[in-house]
Amino acid sequence: MIRTGRFQMKSWWLLAMLLMANTSLMAQNRLEKVPASEAAGQQAPVVRPANSPKPASNKASATPDTGRKERSLATKAAMRSAMIPGWGQIYNKKYWKLPLVYGALAIPVSTFAYNLDWYNKCREAYNIRYFNDTSRVVPNLPTDGIDQQLQPLSTQSLRLYRNEFRKNVDLSVLALLVVWGLNVLDATVDGHLRSFNVSDDLSLKLDPGPGIHGQTMRLGLVWRIGNPPRRAPSNITR
Repeated sequence: MIRTGRFQMKSWWLLAMLLMANTSLMAQNRLEKVPASEAAGQQAPVVRPANSPKPASNKASATPDTGRKERSLATKAAMRSAMIPGWGQIYNKKYWKLPLVYGALAIPVSTFAYNLDWYNKCREAYNIRYFNDTSRVVPNLPTDGIDQQLQPLSTQSLRLYRNEFRKNVDLSVLALLVVWGLNVLDATVDGHLRSFNVSDDLSLKLDPGPGIHGQTMRLGLVWRIGNPPRRAPSNITR
């Protein structure tokens, strides 16, 4: 009985070993039928003809945004000129424009100071004359506060001069704001032009040369419309 049991156990072990060997052989045959790229979970390479165009790469997206850079430079220059006149020109390295900026700003500033001074003098003289003429103040106000150049003027003339100088003060402030705005605009334009490509290959240029018969000279005007043709790359494989 013991020998029979041992023989049966050996038979079961042999049967199990045969089944495992058969299973491994079947799996190996199946892997050999599947391509290696597909077995690794990757897509098989696509075969293209030699003359077919290559797919577009993502290098264009990696190039820097020049438009955003130009806007950034222009914004920085505009903000500097808005805070301090001439600061944007210094940021754009246009140092020769500083005398023009401050010379233009000096005109409305000087006219503002001049008109404001005479406005205060005319207003003081008019108030003294008006109160003395209407006898609203007893005794009369002293006329020592009236400027000597305004002494011979009547009350009505003083009122007209006062209003005229007041209007000139307002116009001077308006002119100062306009010049300040032009200073900001100039800095903004220079900020946009900092990255502008200025080359000899212009779209509109003069083209001098000999005439048709070679005895005269001609002067032509060349106007290029559209972008210049692109050169084909030399490393294309055929």
